[in-house]
Amino acid sequence: MTKKYNPKSAIALKYDQEKHQAPMVTAKGKGYVAEEIIKRAKDANVPIQEDQSLIEMLANINVNDKIPEELYQAVAEVFAFIYRVDQQIKQK
Repeated sequence: MTKKYNPKSAIALKYDQEKHQAPMVTAKGKGYVAEEIIKRAKDANVPIQEDQSLIEMLANINVNDKIPEELYQAVAEVFAFIYRVDQQIKQK
């Protein structure tokens, strides 16, 4: 039996309330590029959330494009997760 190669995917999001109405895709990739996105996030102490279904929903969005309104709820959950992680780190 052969295993199907399934490269890791990663998508980076950014949200600046003062500059943008919605979060934006700032980077995305598969395989080596995804690994590099994850490495850079870890190096910068950016929280990472693994959510394959969200990656699939965001995969068709171009870098530097805002996320569509129908994904606001899903992305809001990611930012809520990041906020909680940041708060836990600050308490330590």
